[in-house]
Amino acid sequence: MRVSGIVQGVGFRPFVHGLAGQLGLAGFVGNDESGVVIEAEGAAPALDALLAALQDRPPALALVTGVAATDMPVRGDTAFAIAASSARGRRATLVPADTATCAECVAELRDAADRRYRHPFITCTNCGPRFTIVTGVPYDRAATTMAGFPMCAACAAEYHDPADRRFHAQPVCCPGCGPTLRLVDATGRELSGEPVTAAARLLAGGGVLAVKGLGGYHLAASAGHERAVAELRARKHREDKPFAVLAPDLDAAGTLGEVGPAEAAQLSSRRAPIVLLRRRPGAPLATAVAPGNDHVGVLLPYTPVHHLLLDDLAAPIVLTSGNVSDEPIAHLDDDAVTRLAGIADAFLTHDRPIRTRADDSVLRVVAGRAYPIRRSRGYTPEPLRIGVVAGEPVLGCGAELKNTFCVLRGAEAFPSHHVGDLENAETLRAYLDGIEHLGRLLDVTPAVLAHDLHPEYLSTKYALARAEAEPGLRLVGVQHHHAHLAACLAENGEAGPAIGIACDGLGYGPDGVLWGGEVFAVSLTGFRRLAHLEPVPLPGGATAIRQPWRMAAAWLHATGTDPAGLAVVARNGPLWTQVERLLGSGVDVPVTTSAGRLFDAVAALVGVRDRVNYEGQAAVELEQAASAVGECDGYAVRLDGELIRVGDLVRAVVADLRADTPAPVIAARFHAGLHDALVAAAVSAAADTGLDVVALSGGVFQNIRLLQGVSRRLTEAGLRVLVHSRVPCNDGGISLGQVAVAAATIS
Repeated sequence: MRVSGIVQGVGFRPFVHGLAGQLGLAGFVGNDESGVVIEAEGAAPALDALLAALQDRPPALALVTGVAATDMPVRGDTAFAIAASSARGRRATLVPADTATCAECVAELRDAADRRYRHPFITCTNCGPRFTIVTGVPYDRAATTMAGFPMCAACAAEYHDPADRRFHAQPVCCPGCGPTLRLVDATGRELSGEPVTAAARLLAGGGVLAVKGLGGYHLAASAGHERAVAELRARKHREDKPFAVLAPDLDAAGTLGEVGPAEAAQLSSRRAPIVLLRRRPGAPLATAVAPGNDHVGVLLPYTPVHHLLLDDLAAPIVLTSGNVSDEPIAHLDDDAVTRLAGIADAFLTHDRPIRTRADDSVLRVVAGRAYPIRRSRGYTPEPLRIGVVAGEPVLGCGAELKNTFCVLRGAEAFPSHHVGDLENAETLRAYLDGIEHLGRLLDVTPAVLAHDLHPEYLSTKYALARAEAEPGLRLVGVQHHHAHLAACLAENGEAGPAIGIACDGLGYGPDGVLWGGEVFAVSLTGFRRLAHLEPVPLPGGATAIRQPWRMAAAWLHATGTDPAGLAVVARNGPLWTQVERLLGSGVDVPVTTSAGRLFDAVAALVGVRDRVNYEGQAAVELEQAASAVGECDGYAVRLDGELIRVGDLVRAVVADLRADTPAPVIAARFHAGLHDALVAAAVSAAADTGLDVVALSGGVFQNIRLLQGVSRRLTEAGLRVLVHSRVPCNDGGISLGQVAVAAATIS
């Protein structure tokens, strides 16, 4: 029997060994380059029972993608053994994702009589580091960063005992043979006291701590300590973007935000993502944790060090990526000290290397289902089956912002961990290293590179340069919004055709216009643009993204609306006049149909925000303003051929402003008007094409009020709606769409 999927490093061999013993079977089980191989002999009913168990009830962390059985001559074995690993052919086995510390290990961690009491690296077959420590396959200790820590006799006895929970657990160790935890200052000088206890004392006193985790360093501060969190924000140069909060348990999480059954299931899952919760009034959090935000990102401890820290501190802590501004998370010790020395007062670190950095995953719960914002630690490198098969390996190079890359091997797509914004050399190096490492683990050399059409994206430049350097590599350019919608189709196992609504910030259109509010007839093999938001100037180019008031000026200019007396004009004084002159000249002003920039314009008009400190901030705060108002009628919007005349929304917003209508009411009417307009355009397109499925994608659909409004009304119109649940609707999902399009196009 050959078992494929995520079957190494998840207790599969011990599971088979135990089951074979119960069934009275002889033979062996081992790892090889393709997964798990089993030779079993015995009574036919027992063999059938083993086959059924492999498929129907594998270990909890396993993901079985195939079981193939072949009859062979009886060898006459009398016992069942675990064989040594082998790797002779092309590697096809899958590497498991990192997994939160299991309940059994947490219990031992807190048991003063256990030999691993307060051991910061306690782990077993059911939990602990996987992808972030793997250096090669098959997944054995020698192919991890634990290779430098030989097991002591006691750990080796557990490792080789089929009845033990640590049987063939590759990262197994104890205080006598495992990595060592230290608390040091920025110069590397070791600080006195037991490391975790001293670190908790530093946090309680208002200090900032760098903590080495599974996929990199985090920065921590006591979440209720006003001065400490404000200091962390100032040192990290992160003005407004919310921090995540690590809560000790579900009860503590419930004091910070609203935790329903679905949120509780996600928080306590083995993946341990950050879950965005509606913040509870009076939550014991410093103001600077999430300034101006009515949600808070909460996660539960997923490493032994987290549990120990929170046990000692007995309070939630901020836990944010160990970086400055938009740099990638630090994961190498020397680099972390260099980059974080000006932020952290001390470093809680250890000597187990991190092979691959991986940020925490982030999601919301929408209609009882996970709605990913960032797919990374805990998920990567698990494959997705997307209903399209690549005849040759495909690499999707991803987008510029929120970059991920994706490898399609046969029927399995492997989205990468979150790389980040490809806007600096350090992130680009992480991107290149990630592509090389995942390719080596999967034993894949791509034959096809799928890339965005934008010529200035670093991911596009990478694809073009690699194709030039490696003759024979094929290039497939995929339009940005086609990739968004293809990702939504693919993760739902559909190829189209369907109606697609893509709403995001900016994506390069084939006509040279920066698209971002589009209605398509779309399939994996192509798209036809049926409708779009009316185009508007983007004054100052990228500057307009950081300064939403510029989009307000652009929309007022485009609609011929008199700006006299509007507060946004007064707030921006002489700069407003300069932008008006620029708009009037029509020189060097790109044009966009972006839904994201429309949100920016309305946010500035109603006084929510003129300038942003992180991507999407104005839209987030406009959605929050609308949340104070229930369901309401929206502003009317005309459909004019292929144009969705959202300038009508701007005119209506200004009219309400002049009538002294409260900003939350305007925000709610704007949301309702926009989703009504998008639904009307999609329903019209469905009638014209005869299609009855609508896919929703693009970063603007992180706006849950908009997502739910559009979904509900489309459903009421008798259409079937597809949304994301496995990859983000934002640019983090682009690479999956790229490989799906490429595979469908070249097959």
